[in-house]
Amino acid sequence: MNEAPPRRGDEQFAGQVNSMFDRISGVYDRMNRVMTAGLDRTWRARAAERSRLGPGQSALDLCCGTGDVALALAERVGPEGRVIGADYSRPMLDIASSKPTPAGSAAVEFQWADALDLPYDDESFDAVTIAFGARNLADLDRGISEMRRVLAPGGSLVILEITQPRRQPLKGFFGLWFDRIVPVLGKLAGDPSAYEYLPESVRSFPDAESLAGRLDRAGLRHDRWTLMAGGIIALHSAVKRIRGAQRRNP
Repeated sequence: MNEAPPRRGDEQFAGQVNSMFDRISGVYDRMNRVMTAGLDRTWRARAAERSRLGPGQSALDLCCGTGDVALALAERVGPEGRVIGADYSRPMLDIASSKPTPAGSAAVEFQWADALDLPYDDESFDAVTIAFGARNLADLDRGISEMRRVLAPGGSLVILEITQPRRQPLKGFFGLWFDRIVPVLGKLAGDPSAYEYLPESVRSFPDAESLAGRLDRAGLRHDRWTLMAGGIIALHSAVKRIRGAQRRNP
């Protein structure tokens, strides 16, 4: 019997989301390719580029899933750099760990971690990325606070996420695709509840402008956001403020 989709606000939300991703880990990559016509690879690559990482630097890819963004970051930092891919789902981490590391890349460390209580020291990373995972956090503001904490001053935070388009015809297409077609694909994948949760998680997530404001209020300097796929995908970047910079540059 299929489980009911997770509902934000339920006390069991985090555990339900984790269980859901455990169940769909085996079809996760394939379903992403089908639902996005393969464009998710391009979006993830752009997120890695937006990190502004260079050789020898360090990165944390949070809610790394099956590891595609972490592996892209590893190419950017090279063999002298360090990349950790962290996720709450162990089956997802198992799949990520099985993927080959591109030649000339850092060896990615895939580790279990709770995004709301990261096991890393303050200011440990030059960049933190999270792709299609922010809307799954039980407490978004706490998650942003943790990402900021482990980010070095001047470092980049990159968030890639689905967002609701505001204008027609994309707004109508969004409703048709997520309310009608995605649940059908979920049935074909063998887990309807997981793909019933997807549209609800997008609707309960802040729009691009609201997310930018939350990043600023968290002590980050929001850099910009880019809308892709006609406004369905938002790529945000922010920078952790350097202490004393405001006093030096009034």
